[in-house]
Amino acid sequence: MDRTTHPTIVVLFSVLLVALGTAGYMLIEDWNMLDALYMTVITVSTIGYGEVHAVSPQGRIFTLVLIVLGVGFFLYVIGNVVQFLVEGRIRLVLGRHKLDKQINHLNDHFIVCGYGRMGRALCRYLTQKQLRFVAIEKNVDRIPIMNEDGILYISGEATAEENLLKAGLKNASNLITALGTDADNVFLVLLAKGLNPNLYVVARASQNASKKPLYTAGADVVVSPFDVGARRMAHAVLRPNVIRFLEFAFADESTDIHIEEITIAETSKLVDVNLQESGIRKKYDLNILSIVKADGTMVFNPSATTQISAGGSIIAVGSSESLVRLEKVLNP
Repeated sequence: MDRTTHPTIVVLFSVLLVALGTAGYMLIEDWNMLDALYMTVITVSTIGYGEVHAVSPQGRIFTLVLIVLGVGFFLYVIGNVVQFLVEGRIRLVLGRHKLDKQINHLNDHFIVCGYGRMGRALCRYLTQKQLRFVAIEKNVDRIPIMNEDGILYISGEATAEENLLKAGLKNASNLITALGTDADNVFLVLLAKGLNPNLYVVARASQNASKKPLYTAGADVVVSPFDVGARRMAHAVLRPNVIRFLEFAFADESTDIHIEEITIAETSKLVDVNLQESGIRKKYDLNILSIVKADGTMVFNPSATTQISAGGSIIAVGSSESLVRLEKVLNP
């Protein structure tokens, strides 16, 4: 039975029981409605203050039946309350156990700290890209939202070491911190880098003055949403077609243009092959915007003689199908 129907049944049965008892005393004992109602309530509730009038043998039999119905009704209510509490607690424990089990099996995943407006938008994008991640959020009011979104999460302070470890920090590859204050973000970066020095950390900065402390703490990239938003608005006026192109390339919905960064594995057959001989442009109909070397050096608009080296990456633009095909070759 649907759990939402229980309150309705309780109310209807209560009204029916009181109405039945009142009508019964009025018919059997010929009492007025107030006396009959009073007798019914004290009988059903098993309070038993005493009979308002002398009761006939037929009235006593009716009272016995009413007592049995009243006791059965209260047992039904108490049973449902206990069932609701026990099942709810069991469901909560089992649900948390299932989440913890899934998190323990993650490897090379993302950790998103903070599930506010920005954190939730980040998680939606990661979900669309079919990337594995865990969110950490201290606000318990957002737990129903995270359950509704169907994500893996840890409820608690992101700046607490035990919560980071529960989220699989030692096995994670990336951490994105979008906490409410820059001070919390700086502390979180310090803590996370101390636990996992190889972690790639992207941090949000609300103020420009916080960028340097975040980089000093170990953040690999610091993003200021206000700066990014301001620059984008300016470019929308000065270079509207450039912005339009980028929106097409980074749009969540299906488009014909995409920009992707593809890692070059050592096992790729294109390692140490130059762009001209690789046939990327001819076979996959892709344009190479940049080649990133293993040491981080970025070669913009690389020439045909630029070599593809392992450990680096290629930034290409083209159709999603062609990008997937190239990724299978570069990172088999």
